[in-house]
Amino acid sequence: MILRAILDAVFPAQCAACNMLGSALCGSCAPPFAAFTVAHPLLHVIATGWYEDALRSAVLALKDGRRDVAEALGARIAPAIAFGSLLVPVPTTRARLRTRGVDGVALVASTAACFSNATVLRTLEHCGGDMQRGRSRDERLAARDRFRARDALQGRACTLVDDVCTTGATLSDCALAIRRAGGTVTGAVVVAATKSPTPWE
Repeated sequence: MILRAILDAVFPAQCAACNMLGSALCGSCAPPFAAFTVAHPLLHVIATGWYEDALRSAVLALKDGRRDVAEALGARIAPAIAFGSLLVPVPTTRARLRTRGVDGVALVASTAACFSNATVLRTLEHCGGDMQRGRSRDERLAARDRFRARDALQGRACTLVDDVCTTGATLSDCALAIRRAGGTVTGAVVVAATKSPTPWE
């Protein structure tokens, strides 16, 4: 706690959208919390906003490894998480983890868990393929078997957590890995969703 206070004093939080000091996502930039359901053929997916403007800037900062932004986004998604849930974050790649030193989505989930008395289980890992970034929509939707669960999950109901939902292919693949390990998936909560008239086709 002391170290954190020192770091906050030396390196104060800075809004990911407007660069104002004092908050990782300031009240002027953050869109009002208005969670909505994103259509998905297999999962109940809740997003806290569209992947645009301030939320897009925040997600990009998260992907760059900013812990303060991860904590701000964790607090943002917390109201969309059922009390006492078991949260399973979508994992970052090993290459990103080595480069940035932090799994942003895992930190988002951990922060959200503090507000909703939830538990975080980092059971998913990449086992094949690569990240979705740079892939075409068809390539994203065709991706399969990129994750596996390290734990036996019989009888455990899980809620997936991710930063942004583009096509939903990653969430579907993670849900498949959980089911193969014996668990069930109650749904997913994401910070933002991209706008598309037919995202899953």
